[in-house]
Amino acid sequence: MKVELEGGPLQSNELRIEFAGEWYAPTVEEQFVIGREGDLVIDDNPYLHRKFLRLAYGNGLWWVINDGSRLAATLSDGEGRMQSWLSPGSAVPLVFAHMCLTFSAGSTTYEVNLFTSAPAFAATKSFLSSDPGEKTIGAVPLTPSQKLLLLALCETRLRRLGSGAVEVPSSAEAAARLGWSQSRFTRKLDNVCDKFDRIGVEGLRGGASGYAVNRRVRLVEYAVTSLVVTQDDLPLLDAEAAANRGEGGTPADD
Repeated sequence: MKVELEGGPLQSNELRIEFAGEWYAPTVEEQFVIGREGDLVIDDNPYLHRKFLRLAYGNGLWWVINDGSRLAATLSDGEGRMQSWLSPGSAVPLVFAHMCLTFSAGSTTYEVNLFTSAPAFAATKSFLSSDPGEKTIGAVPLTPSQKLLLLALCETRLRRLGSGAVEVPSSAEAAARLGWSQSRFTRKLDNVCDKFDRIGVEGLRGGASGYAVNRRVRLVEYAVTSLVVTQDDLPLLDAEAAANRGEGGTPADD
């Protein structure tokens, strides 16, 4: 997502923060706090820490520090090439010119854009061979119905990129959007979580190898920031819903 920088080009060691159209520019002497209280007050979501994330300058880089005790955050480069899981007590440097900070509290996901003036790394063009065979999405081969499930969960986020905060639909709402039964949706959700868990995606498993309570929210975070699904895929949802209403076509194969 391209965002026009407010205030013109960045100066040396400068950080600019954008959330829901609001801009902030802390100095290197400041520590910028994000949470229910702080410099960027998200909202009164009771699931969000009062002081959750902190941005601070040190050793020539800006850092994101997780001061929370329960919630994690995701830091990505905005183009789907790199993603870091920021667990409680950890810190990650901002190494690209534009990075996207994503986190969830309850069923709401939040997106904060971070821009730095002197990134340690620059994006390079990737030269990939064109394979006309089966497409591998996000390094994980997905069946058409698995991709549809992700789209149903991510639809609101994809349609409102850059809006700051969005609600993730419940399983019942996502199943209804597709015209699926609740049992079919849950079965597919289990399969998708298993696939991504096997490649190391954090936050999809709870204790004793059970599924995490907020796995839908974590799936949306990962799928959108890693470009597993994009806005260009959204027409597939209407086609699936129409097929399952008997308006033409057939549902996607499992």
